[in-house]
Amino acid sequence: MGETDIANVQNEEARRSYLRLLLRDVEALERMHETGLLESGVRRIGAEQEVAIVDESGAPLPISDELLARLPGDAFTTELGRYNLEINLEPLSLGGFALRDLEQQLHAYLGQVRAVARDHEALIVLAGILPSLGKGDLTLDNITPRPRYAAMNEALTRLRGGPYELNIGGIDDLVISHDNIMLESCNTSFQLHFQVDPDSFAHWYNIAQAVSAPVLAASVNSPVLLGRRLWKETRIALFQQSIDTRKDRESGRHSPSRVTFGSDWVNEGILEIFREDISRFKPLFYDVRDEDSLVELSEGRVPSLTALRLFNGTVYRWNRPCYGVFDGKPHLRIENRILPAGPTPIDEVANTALWLGLMRSMSDEVGDVRKAMTFENVSRDFVSAARYGLESQLHWIDGSMRPAREMILEEIIPAAARGLESSGIDSDDIERYLSVIEKRTTSGRTGAAWILDSMAAADESEKTTQLLARVTAGIAERQLHNAPGHTWELLDSAEFTGDRRHVKRVEQIMTTDLFTVHKDDVIDLVTNLMDWKHLRHIPVEDDDRHLVGLVTYRDLIRHLKRLGGLGAAEFDAAPVSSIMKTDLLTVGSETSTVEAFELMIQKGVSCLPVIDGGRLVGIVTDDDFMKIAEPMIARFLEDDQV
Repeated sequence: MGETDIANVQNEEARRSYLRLLLRDVEALERMHETGLLESGVRRIGAEQEVAIVDESGAPLPISDELLARLPGDAFTTELGRYNLEINLEPLSLGGFALRDLEQQLHAYLGQVRAVARDHEALIVLAGILPSLGKGDLTLDNITPRPRYAAMNEALTRLRGGPYELNIGGIDDLVISHDNIMLESCNTSFQLHFQVDPDSFAHWYNIAQAVSAPVLAASVNSPVLLGRRLWKETRIALFQQSIDTRKDRESGRHSPSRVTFGSDWVNEGILEIFREDISRFKPLFYDVRDEDSLVELSEGRVPSLTALRLFNGTVYRWNRPCYGVFDGKPHLRIENRILPAGPTPIDEVANTALWLGLMRSMSDEVGDVRKAMTFENVSRDFVSAARYGLESQLHWIDGSMRPAREMILEEIIPAAARGLESSGIDSDDIERYLSVIEKRTTSGRTGAAWILDSMAAADESEKTTQLLARVTAGIAERQLHNAPGHTWELLDSAEFTGDRRHVKRVEQIMTTDLFTVHKDDVIDLVTNLMDWKHLRHIPVEDDDRHLVGLVTYRDLIRHLKRLGGLGAAEFDAAPVSSIMKTDLLTVGSETSTVEAFELMIQKGVSCLPVIDGGRLVGIVTDDDFMKIAEPMIARFLEDDQV
């Protein structure tokens, strides 16, 4: 998320001052390029590891500041959500044992984080989207208390002019509105950095675009968001929609999104991208610093280009152009933002090997990818890979369109091996990491597939929130051994069951797949719904989907007795409003299960509708509490028989 210490002054003078510095940074970068000040002839790689923090039951745990207070050095930093952290790895020269060294760095840093987390009874999870996240976790109470994040929430909310809306379809559908930026905090990535020469930046950037789809298809690890099974790499759709600030999407005017794959090949270099983005997007922050980059250059110093870097950090290209300074030397690099975190460090380094190797082989063997592939196909393939993973159909440099799995096994892995060999990577490491990709692809067991298959194997009666907490705990436990994700056993139905933290809040036990009626519907519809779906409670909504009543099985029986001689036909044709209860007890999704249970006992009711934001989101019944009690009753009876 970039710098956290910013001063976001919102006034006309600050705006003009910041824009002036931003434009001077662009001019300074152009001068550095023209005069040969940008580093050339060096290939370095680096990475940023984002992680999630959960409690021992698998639920998100917002304690990032507590962990950071005890973590040494500058490698560890905050993310948007208090249940996330970021680890910045040391840059490495590309060649020799670079991949092995990258994995060892990951183990060392993750070991430090896990050691501190254990003291807080916390676990560290690598996943593109944490399966156990619920909407109740996405409040501003859980935003990291830093100026940048507060300013970003304020700026993006202002630009949107309304709620943050998601509409993502998959096996399930997710259509929700939210009132803050925290939807973006669901994403955790493994971001790669690749340093390139300034004169060949466009060449390498276009290759990075061209290889994105097959690399992503082999790496998907984010199939679930807020309990819904969506894309194989839902991060892509989520980030696109959660940061979209366009107000005129339905006006017919062309307005690109701040989250973008791009609209065409790059022809000239990094300045072409920066100029395009500055032309298209308004700055989110007006943080005016003392540095004037042109003055710095004239006095023989290397400028940090603070204004440009701040702006660039608020335009979210999936392959992002970057300027940086390392050991006093300015350089250019490409930041690969497409890859999810996890399933394990060896998986992440395997994904890295696939990307770097394929980049090099494409450079050596194809040259100008603009002549081999159309940008339209590359862009469409990126979305297809995110949606379908190994089941996607992708274009290749020979003009063919083939199944991703076939292409990866027959074309991509051999090409990556040649590229890594040309880059001087140790031969044993090439075999070690690319064999992970080969076995993962052959088996079809990506990180996304493991999550979905574990869900499918679960007991159908288990609540989704409880299942996903168990899935998350299962991921955390399996990651400790660093066995590649394709070797993991599916989650067993008995793993991590009986944990009271899985049932602490109403949202963890409530039913969200609801059958409702309108107050003007006939009672016969209610009786049939109860019969067909084996229900005892039917909520009643109005035309705006607001809860206005409730019909229970007892209501039907009681009403029949009261009507006496009225015929069945007359009863069935009566409106639902004639028998529904309107004086309702309700709870919110964040209500504790203890409080909900006590309310039901005190008031003698068998169910409680769950309301969030004035809308019905679920229902909790005495059956839900009976399912919680069943194991305890069984143990009690077993003990009594001993």
